[in-house]
Amino acid sequence: MESPKPPPGAPGPPGSPGPPGLTLRSHEGKPYRFDPGTLCLELLTTGGPGAYARWEVLHEPADLAAWADRSRLPGGLDLAVDRTDVERARTLRDALFLLTADRAHGRPLQPDHLDAVNAAAAEPPLVARIEADGARGWAPGATGARLLSTVARDAIELFTGPYADRIRECGADNCRLLFVDTSRPGRRRWCAMEHCGNREKARAHRARRVPDKG
Repeated sequence: MESPKPPPGAPGPPGSPGPPGLTLRSHEGKPYRFDPGTLCLELLTTGGPGAYARWEVLHEPADLAAWADRSRLPGGLDLAVDRTDVERARTLRDALFLLTADRAHGRPLQPDHLDAVNAAAAEPPLVARIEADGARGWAPGATGARLLSTVARDAIELFTGPYADRIRECGADNCRLLFVDTSRPGRRRWCAMEHCGNREKARAHRARRVPDKG
């Protein structure tokens, strides 16, 4: 069977600038690369609702601009962000976080969460353009609202597209990172092999070596 086409926020073809994903840090401070597979899921690494609020990083307009700069969006975005945009970003992120977790676990999607995504998507998005030298650029007037619209539209494409059934939560017991599996075989289990994957494999190996006392 033919594999589904990559979602809009997925890595580009060979020659695209830089590897996709974000550099995160473990509880021990060790950096690792996490690729959630699409732009909208990259926003979920900035915090979340409820208990996840302790990881909040979107406090100031500069924080949202910094996230956009680290994201898989092409560079060169001259973004104007204000405090209202930060609040809207957190509202969108929290709704998207809960929607993604529900989708990963096969639970019904909640109308209020869908409303938050649809409201953000209804705003005009960021506009790309071709520069005089043939390079890709951004049209003037990039705002926080346009950024969030672009993220929300990416989420709609993900949740209604061929990869919707591949939205998953990391298989490690103590990790709640969410991603979409864009691999050809569709067997991705971990947020990152170098982080949870290796740790869980080592744990399973130790468990197999423990003598059965029964």
